[in-house]
Amino acid sequence: MSSRLIGVGVGPGDPELVTVKGVNALRDADVVVVPVMAAPDGRDGGEPGRAEATVLHYVGAENVVRVVFALNERADRARREAAWDAAGERVAGLLREHAAVAFATIGDPNVYSTFTYLAQTVGALVPGTVVETVPGITAMQDLAARSGAVLTEGTEPLTLVPVTAGAAVLKEALHGPGTVVAYKFGRQAVEVAEALRESGRLDDAVWGSALGLPEESVRPAGELDGAPLPYLSTLIAPARREGGRGGKL
Repeated sequence: MSSRLIGVGVGPGDPELVTVKGVNALRDADVVVVPVMAAPDGRDGGEPGRAEATVLHYVGAENVVRVVFALNERADRARREAAWDAAGERVAGLLREHAAVAFATIGDPNVYSTFTYLAQTVGALVPGTVVETVPGITAMQDLAARSGAVLTEGTEPLTLVPVTAGAAVLKEALHGPGTVVAYKFGRQAVEVAEALRESGRLDDAVWGSALGLPEESVRPAGELDGAPLPYLSTLIAPARREGGRGGKL
C-alpha cells in the first residue's frame, strides 16, 4: 500500500483553533513531523516552533519528529536548497517506514506553507506517496476575529499579499478595491505604514502578531512607529465601505 503524507494546518498559534479533523489526523498518524528553524550551522536551532508547540497539546512528544528547515532563508539559495533536500530525505525515510506521516504547519497547508515544497520533494523521492491536506484556520481569519475587522462584504474582493515580495506589490493592492491582507510584513513595517498612509487606508487598518499566544499583540496600524516587529506579523486594511448595511451587495 502507498504511504500517506498529510499536511495538517494547525492554525496561527492558539491550540483551541485546531479543527477536530486536524486533531484526529495528528493523532491517527504514525508520526507527526514538525518544522524547526535551522541554526547558522544548519543544525536544529533548539527552540520549539509555533507548529510544534501547538501539536504537543494533542500528541505525545514521543510521536513527534523535529525536522530542520531553512525557514525564511532568502539570501543564501544554496543553504536553502541543501536544507530542503535534507528535510525531504528525512521525511522520505519516515514514509518508507510508516503508513501515515503527518506534517504540521501553521495556518493552512495550502496557503504560503512549507508543506507545499516538502510534498513536491518527497513525491519525487517516494513515488506513489498519497498527499492529503487538512485545512487550518489562517492568521487573517484569527486577526479579523480578535480585532473586529470584517474581511469581506457583498461583492468585495479580498487580496492577500506576502510583503516578502516587496512593498510595491502591497502598494498596488492598496490602491485597488476590497480588503487587503499583508503577511510577513514585520521587517518592512516602515514601508508598509507609508503605503497605508499614501493610499488613505492607515486609519482603518490593524495589525497583529503571536495571535493566541501570551505575547499576542493586536494594534491599530496607525501606531506603527518603525520599531522592529515579529517576522510573522499580519495586517488587515479593510475595504472602504459606504452606504450602510448591505451597501456592497
